[in-house]
Amino acid sequence: MAPSIPSAKTSLSYPLYGVDFDPHNDRYLITGGGGGEVRSGTLLDASSKSEIFEVTDIELSQDEDSVTSLAASSNTGSRMVAFAGINSSTADREAGKNEHLRFFKVTYPPQKDPEQDIAKLAAATLEKRKEGNIALAGKACLFRPSTAVKKETYQRVLRLSPAIKDCESRLGAVATGLAPEGEVTLFNATTGSPRHPDFCGRIDLSKGEEAADIDFVKTGDEDFHLAYCTDYEVFLYSINYDFEAEKTRSSSPKPRFLYSTPHPDVFSSTKKRPAFRSIRFLTPKYVLLLSNLPQRSGVELQVLRFADNGLGDIVLTKRLHKSMKAATGFDVSLLDGDSSGAKQVIVAVAGADLSIELLTLDYTPAKGISKLRPYTTLKNVHPLQMTKIAFSTFHPPPHPVTSSTLPQYIKLASVSMSNTIVVHTLALSPTPTGYQSKTPRYVLVQPGSSDSLKTGLSVFFSLFMVVFGAVMLQALLEIRGGTPPYLGAVNYLHPRVKSFMARPYILDSDPIASVKEAARSGKQGLRYLLGQRIAAGKDKKAMVIRDHTTNGIYAESHDDEEVARREGKRWEDLEHHERENWKRRLVEAGEWTVEEGESVLKGVFFGGVAGVVGQAVRGL
Repeated sequence: MAPSIPSAKTSLSYPLYGVDFDPHNDRYLITGGGGGEVRSGTLLDASSKSEIFEVTDIELSQDEDSVTSLAASSNTGSRMVAFAGINSSTADREAGKNEHLRFFKVTYPPQKDPEQDIAKLAAATLEKRKEGNIALAGKACLFRPSTAVKKETYQRVLRLSPAIKDCESRLGAVATGLAPEGEVTLFNATTGSPRHPDFCGRIDLSKGEEAADIDFVKTGDEDFHLAYCTDYEVFLYSINYDFEAEKTRSSSPKPRFLYSTPHPDVFSSTKKRPAFRSIRFLTPKYVLLLSNLPQRSGVELQVLRFADNGLGDIVLTKRLHKSMKAATGFDVSLLDGDSSGAKQVIVAVAGADLSIELLTLDYTPAKGISKLRPYTTLKNVHPLQMTKIAFSTFHPPPHPVTSSTLPQYIKLASVSMSNTIVVHTLALSPTPTGYQSKTPRYVLVQPGSSDSLKTGLSVFFSLFMVVFGAVMLQALLEIRGGTPPYLGAVNYLHPRVKSFMARPYILDSDPIASVKEAARSGKQGLRYLLGQRIAAGKDKKAMVIRDHTTNGIYAESHDDEEVARREGKRWEDLEHHERENWKRRLVEAGEWTVEEGESVLKGVFFGGVAGVVGQAVRGL
């Protein structure tokens, strides 16, 4: 059963291309975009699970491009600095000046009573809108001047290092799009006093290459890994930055190559390779890659593991649901870990089919990364294609956790070309469950619960198949006379099927008793007696087979062969036409088959009215 996930939705006046939460206050998020003559950014209040309120906005210059990328930073949770990718005007770009990186100072309205504020926001009067404000705080050009005749280079990717509670120091990186020679540029994104960002380093890409996505992970007090992916390759770059001195102490001389998507083999139906679209760190040694398969044939997630030196290797691959032909958005949320380092990761993938698939995976230092487990799929989230999705940053409640600790949530925002924004609220739970532990970590799905269920179901179905196979084998053996009739499988056969499949089970040493049992169960005794005669030796018993118009074919056994001679003629003494008639009757009665051959009938007498068998039956 799909989990119930509350959502809130609203529409703005322009297509949206960027969204991000305040990393220290998930009540607020900022969006940006534009289309036609509209260029805008909007601050929204998502404190309610069912409604989204517009706080304030800013109208951008119509001479410049729309917002193409967006990221939010905050040091206190009381205000925000929003970084955005916005190209300068065509005239400025032709003149060799493109201040593509903008940052805005965002002021929140005063918060006294949350319920009262929601009511104010719902009213949305001009006076109340003035309580919040978005103002341009600076511009910067971090890319080299374009050498192309047509200046189309823009800021395709913008990414900040993870926000850490009570820590202002953050690095940022931007990557080019439509540039003759691609590049990734790093800068100091610390927001204590917004100003022109400090240049930290530059990664030059090969001609014709562009970074599809970027991500950071912090490996020390001032040490960071930056991973980026092109369409087919993954690279790692390391940097040590002194935030106090505002300078780079050391960095990789060049990016370290980690992985390349292999080419399809010569027998493959397509010669194209899957293309990387996004990358996110799970731990300092694991990254999660999102790929679109060739010809819009699906979406794939891969976990890449790498050591301190050497290449990386794919340790996990997950194909998403079939209706998702291509991915349009991607984000992960790294939930808090415990003292051992174990943590859960929530993964969200937006598809061209207007759905968002949510998955989880667990990490423990001892076992590494678990399998990706589907959580739910949110369908028809927007009317048109989604352009960006983003999780809020989860900060766990202070320890110890008690019964008075409030429920914990994480939010997922998505925006689209249809001017709509939707915020889903996902409920988290502590693990271990309950309040046995005062220092739990939080998860979306209890670790191992799905794995245990799958294991239990697998064991159940395996046992079921073993039992079913044993029952079917026992039934077959009973039908073919290999075992005593414990199940009575013969009784469930159609008479015609029974006639050519069923064989009697022969165990008794007394043929008369066997005949009695056959008569009692309504069966003919010929096969019983034939089996007994063969088992005991053909010369020890004389058998007479009779054909009665009412009772059909049955058999009797004699210790004295002279009696049998008086009752009938031996098989060998029958005329040819008599043998053929008897064989036909035996086959019709299901007491003999051509495959058994005539050898089993040799020495058997064929006669008329029953003698000993009839007496035996009358004596039952």
